Amino acid sequence: MITPADLRCYVINLPRRQDRRAWIQRSLSPGLHVTFTSDWADLFDGQKLTQADLDTSGYKLFPWQIESDNEWWNRPLKYGEIGCTLAHLACWRDASLHGTEPYTVVLEDDAVLPDNFLAELLNGLQDLARRKRYFGLLYLGRFPLEPDHDALPGFVVPGYSHCTFGYVVTRKALELLLAAELEHAIVPVDEFLPALYIDHPRADLRARFPKQLAALAFEPPLVRQRPKDETGSDTEGTAFVAP
Repeated sequence: MITPADLRCYVINLPRRQDRRAWIQRSLSPGLHVTFTSDWADLFDGQKLTQADLDTSGYKLFPWQIESDNEWWNRPLKYGEIGCTLAHLACWRDASLHGTEPYTVVLEDDAVLPDNFLAELLNGLQDLARRKRYFGLLYLGRFPLEPDHDALPGFVVPGYSHCTFGYVVTRKALELLLAAELEHAIVPVDEFLPALYIDHPRADLRARFPKQLAALAFEPPLVRQRPKDETGSDTEGTAFVAP
């Protein structure tokens, strides 16, 4: 039986966004122990992050900008995107170092959780375990960019997807995420996770981050995302890294 004790939960949040922290805290179940990244002193805020900070910390950027019709790829990274990736990476590291729980839950602070979030999450995990449907990554919500494939009632095998406002990874997957050494080739976490479970449409990302995870996704989504016009964006509203 899977219980709340089997879950280690993180919420990506910036110290200056106490409004978002207060908002999501109201919907988090008291049975779910949660760590907020805003309680850590690290390089997560794209409004403050600089190239000198990255250099000092030993972080390296992947050569992101390419000639492409895709506007997402045909531009430099933004500091907010880098900070977001580093926050997710910090959660994986913390879970690997300090956790023993079989599942790590990562939420962003603009995630919209249903009233019965914890119960639905535990029921979903229990259903997958009972059916022996193994996964490394389980999206709780996302933005599909390519078609999914049927898996079993309530779940799909996700195609290429963006958004990381809610997902679960197993302990084995944590090892794989960290072994990829994302800190030495930083890309948006939205692109890193799909590269690990599909043949990524960018050949350079396929080569750097080869497919190695089994992924599933709740369908319909268990978690949704607050509209940007309601919350703003802590990634998009930041400067581009100088070429």
